Amino acid sequence: MTLTATFRSGLGPAISEYLSLKRALGRKYEGESYVLARLDRFLAAHDPSCTALTPAVFTAWCMDFARLSPNTRRGRMRIARNLCLNMQRTDPACFVPDITAFPTPQPHRRPHIFTEDQIVRLLQSAALLQPRSTSPLLSETYRLAVVVLYTAGLRRGELVRLNIPDYDPVERTLLIRASKFHRSRLVALSSDATREMEMYLVARRRLGDADGPLLIRSCRGLRARSGAGFGASMRRLFRSAGVRTADGRCPRVHDIRHTHAVHALLRWYRAGADVQAKLPALAASMGHVSVVSTAYYLALLDPVAQAASERFAVHAAPILEHLPVARGGR
Repeated sequence: MTLTATFRSGLGPAISEYLSLKRALGRKYEGESYVLARLDRFLAAHDPSCTALTPAVFTAWCMDFARLSPNTRRGRMRIARNLCLNMQRTDPACFVPDITAFPTPQPHRRPHIFTEDQIVRLLQSAALLQPRSTSPLLSETYRLAVVVLYTAGLRRGELVRLNIPDYDPVERTLLIRASKFHRSRLVALSSDATREMEMYLVARRRLGDADGPLLIRSCRGLRARSGAGFGASMRRLFRSAGVRTADGRCPRVHDIRHTHAVHALLRWYRAGADVQAKLPALAASMGHVSVVSTAYYLALLDPVAQAASERFAVHAAPILEHLPVARGGR
């Protein structure tokens, strides 16, 4: 099926051409495709002959998702605006939404950093899960998921896309194929993660499957779990373990990746290691282009700030004790 065939409004050909251009440049544009498909369905229902956005049509479409958060609304509006900018290259009179009228960006939700006790509670709750016809290895699957997410810092999508052959039992590594930024990488597993992986694979062999998706569900044969389905199951696991954020919300799966990075930093501080020298290794393991991306995960949360202060106090004490004491007055 061509991209044009998936769109039904008069703007469909322009959307198809725009997505084809971006994908030819090596971009997946999956999120953008989803938003533009929603725009196309809106136009097909309200103004099928519309071949270009107008201020009135754009405003009406934005009102269709006015209940969403400011950041989500701003993101969708920017995607439509970029489409208009692309169309303006061949039609200078094409309407382009004014970005200054978009919702004001709001601070991103503060990540929840799991405590070690909360990770233990997640594993205990996973161990209590009972097998189902749709999930014959429900307990084993979610124990493995928690251990690998926490110890290896994988993204949710990276975990659900893994296949059994991506695990190397000799080198004790996982091959992460063409993930974000189209980068593949090898991730070394800890001894705990290796042990959990081996136990899981023993259970998988009993199902007669040694080469399929790593995390499976049984529905007309063993199939890989979807990212959305996996995320929903993980949130149920968080609730059953009684894990909540400081404001009472259910944590996000991605918060375990934040926890992996922050806990690594804390271990280095407490061990007296050279943190700056170790950051590139953490960046490579997490699949980042540079340590700048890794720094996003290492915001000065309270435990990190405390550890950094203690490190500074130890190193600065010999210098500070020889400084003259400041006197008051002139």
